[in-house]
Amino acid sequence: MDIFIETHFSGAHHLRAYPGDCERPHGHNWKVKVTVRALELNELGMGIDFKELKAHVKAVLDGLDHTDLNQHPAFQAVNPSSENIAIHIFHALQPQLFDERYVLHSVEVRETDSSGVIYYGER
Repeated sequence: MDIFIETHFSGAHHLRAYPGDCERPHGHNWKVKVTVRALELNELGMGIDFKELKAHVKAVLDGLDHTDLNQHPAFQAVNPSSENIAIHIFHALQPQLFDERYVLHSVEVRETDSSGVIYYGER
C-alpha cells in the first residue's frame, strides 16, 4: 500500500552553466509529494500516520523554504535542479522513513503543474 502526502515550498535558484534563461536567478513554488510504501499495517490499521509523515517532510522542507537554493550546502557541487532537489529530499528522509512496516518509496518534485520529476532512490 502506498501512502503519500503533498506539500510545497518556495525558493529561488539558478542553474549554473545553463544555456538560457534559467541561468539567471528566479523562483518557484515547488510542489512536493512524498510516498511511503507500507509493507504491513499497524494495530490501528495504518502503514504510517499522516501526522508523522508530515512532520518528517516539514523538517526537511523547512531547510529549503524561502532560501536561495544555490547557497544551500547540498547544492554547492550540483545545480539545484528539480532532479537534485528530489534526490536531496529523498536522502534526507530515507533514514527516518525506514521501519519494519514501511519504507520511503519516492519523492516527486514539480516546478509547475505540468513539469516535474519522481525519484525512487538508487536501484
